[in-house]
Parts: sequence; C-alpha cells; structure tokens
Amino acid sequence: MALFSRKTESNVEKKESATAVKKTVVNNTLPTDRNLSIVLQAPRITEKSVAKGENNVYTMIVHPSATKFQVRDAVKAYFNVTPVKINIVNKKAKTTMSRAKGRTVSVKGMKKAYIYLKQGDSISIV
Repeated sequence: MALFSRKTESNVEKKESATAVKKTVVNNTLPTDRNLSIVLQAPRITEKSVAKGENNVYTMIVHPSATKFQVRDAVKAYFNVTPVKINIVNKKAKTTMSRAKGRTVSVKGMKKAYIYLKQGDSISIV
C-alpha cells in the first residue's frame, strides 16, 4: 500500500472477503429442474381432439413459450407416459367482422400441442 493511499486495510479485507464468498457459492441446479407446472395449461376438448383421442393423440393448450422438449418432460412428469411424437401449432389471434351485428370480434390466440402416444398408453384427462 502506498503512503498516501485512500484505501485502508479494512476496505481491502472487505473486498477480499466478498470475493471469497462469491467463489464459494455454487449453482446446484440441474438441467431438469424447471418449472413444468406452467407448461401444460389445459386439455383442449373439441370434436376433432376427441376423435384423435381414440387413436392415442391428445391435444393440450400449452404456454406460449413452451417447446417440444418442455412439453415432453411435463407429460412424463404428470402422466407417467413417454410421448412418441409431439407437434406444436401456433394459432394466431385475429379480428373479424361479425356477420350478425357488424361489430369486430377478436379471437384469442393460443399454442396447441398434439401429443402422440404409443399403442396401449393413455392419458386420463377427466
């Protein structure tokens, strides 16, 4: 330390102890530690999805930022089945004119996932 330095010994010790603490903190998260509870939002029950359900294809509404891999992991975690294939469809929001009253009607967008299971596996949605 220089003779006319503004640093004192206590400031140097504080900085050294702060860097020592930062080095000892280790990130213990695993790649599988994700919040999968927000990935699958709801089952989509329509005539088309019920007809596809007979062929082991299930339709779910998923989070807009969800990926196929996150959907696969969520299905494994919640339903204990492994999907064979997953297709994701983005349905865009749009506004149209109502024929009856001449007003604009807005339809919300969503993200759907078609989950294909192997023969014999099933998901109980009800």
